[in-house]
Amino acid sequence: MSWLGASLLAFDLETTGTDIENDRIVTAALVRLEPDGSASAERHWLVDPGIPIPAQATAIHGIDTERARGRGVPAAGAVEEITRAIAEALGSGIPLVIMNARYDLSLLDRECRRHGVTPLSARLGGTPAPVIDPLVLDKHADRYRRGKRNLQALCTHYGVALDGAHQAGADAVAAAGVARRLGEVFPAVGGVPLADLHALQVRAAAEQAASFEQYLRRTSDPEARVEPAWPVVPYGAVAAAG
Repeated sequence: MSWLGASLLAFDLETTGTDIENDRIVTAALVRLEPDGSASAERHWLVDPGIPIPAQATAIHGIDTERARGRGVPAAGAVEEITRAIAEALGSGIPLVIMNARYDLSLLDRECRRHGVTPLSARLGGTPAPVIDPLVLDKHADRYRRGKRNLQALCTHYGVALDGAHQAGADAVAAAGVARRLGEVFPAVGGVPLADLHALQVRAAAEQAASFEQYLRRTSDPEARVEPAWPVVPYGAVAAAG
């Protein structure tokens, strides 16, 4: 049976910035979605990141330092809960859907290490899988399409509703909706077993990283390096955003 007929666990983070090594979680959401698109379970976290939230980040997700400190839960406990919930889902075979998984899962990994929490990879005995990343899949399946490929752009392109952009729960659900539409539009995405789909994304992400690296070296930085690993950037690696 195709993964299109299976339950999905959608995951999203809103953070203090875009640096996976140093930025922190501000909000997180995990939403279990059934094949008909209904949410059968969901969890949300508002986290005190332990550092000031830059104004640029607040402008995107709406959470400022005062609110996070006053109403957020301590980061260590939230990171443990999030990581445990993801590990349990993946351990039971439920695929994890994340828009730009390389960012969210890498930042979660660093938060685990920062707070003395067992990382997801250690709990699972290897790289988290199966993961479904609409960003990687869209670039792979429709590589020559022009225009933006952020979540809002993909929702518009694939006709998926996005109510409340940059709210972790809304973004998670929308990413899952885009993933299902991708699978419906492209049989080479929707018609393959999950293990094969995950392996396809590993290869596709590496190819996309190599292409972006070549672009950077040609246009701005002759020594640019873009980390090819997906869905988690190895601890200690330095990767350009892409």
